[in-house]
Amino acid sequence: MKYFVTGSAGFIGFHLSMRLLADGHEVMGFDGMTDYYDPALKQSRLALLRTSNGFTAVEAMLEDKEALEGAIASSAPDIVVHLAAQAGVRYSIEHPQTYIESNLSGTFNLLEAVRAHPVKHLLIASTSSVYGGNEDTPFKETDRADFPISLYAATKKAGEAMSHSYAHLWNIPTTCFRFFTVYGPWGRPDMALFKFVDAIVSDKAIEIYGNGEMARDFTYIDDLIEGIVRLASAVPKKGSPVLAAGVTDSLSSVAPWRAVNIAGGKPVQLMPFIRTIEACLGKAAKMTMLPMQQGDMVETFADPGLLKALTGFVPSVDVETGVRAFVEWYEGYRNAA
Repeated sequence: MKYFVTGSAGFIGFHLSMRLLADGHEVMGFDGMTDYYDPALKQSRLALLRTSNGFTAVEAMLEDKEALEGAIASSAPDIVVHLAAQAGVRYSIEHPQTYIESNLSGTFNLLEAVRAHPVKHLLIASTSSVYGGNEDTPFKETDRADFPISLYAATKKAGEAMSHSYAHLWNIPTTCFRFFTVYGPWGRPDMALFKFVDAIVSDKAIEIYGNGEMARDFTYIDDLIEGIVRLASAVPKKGSPVLAAGVTDSLSSVAPWRAVNIAGGKPVQLMPFIRTIEACLGKAAKMTMLPMQQGDMVETFADPGLLKALTGFVPSVDVETGVRAFVEWYEGYRNAA
């Protein structure tokens, strides 16, 4: 099949594109190659993607409506996976305009392009952050997600809402998948695992927010990609909810649209996560304890029941295995730099 992947040089987009190419699909990647973090890492990912004859790269911003629509028109994809976005909870406090331009205007441009050039399935990346102030866990897709505590979360929730309206108005089959702290090889330098490993190796102190009492439903990158690939085949159809014991489908009553968690439902507290990193590195971390930061959630905890009902799959890679894989990649990448 033909896939169109936005954010293809990013952490998740790179892994998804590699998997799709390995499975024999054609991929057009669309990426702005922004400098939110070291562009050299994105260039290295892109270089690997370019080794496949099935991959075509387009470098442009989501905000460039003509470039985006032109790329989708020329590739004529069966499936579009929208991963490109301005990420980061804390960064959104200091640079809010970037989130409006990328996550709102950019997503609008994508929806307009897909309306003009219909596809079999549109998949859009959302986030566990949309659950915001919810206190009941585990988070279910049918829980209210009306109280975002960061602008990042607000823009991702807005993206879900906009895509629902387009699904209803133009009959675009759409799945919004909600990520839960994704980690693994080729990960982003602004994420906790990369920052912690980098600091420990460099004999610098790591910053621990919330006194280490936060918990995250860490999701290993290969598990996430498996979930996305399987969901691509689970095309939502209006009036055809999934029927499974103990599962309530998030399928819209008025559109071929649903939201799905992709996570294992096994949150890990921050301090045990750090101890795992120390064990893999064979070195103790120096720590600076800090209070909770604005916009941070105390805990993320997914209910993976709908994902399992739709795909038969639930993420299962444990943090020991995942962290070890990241450390091995990090050491090789650092030595090659």
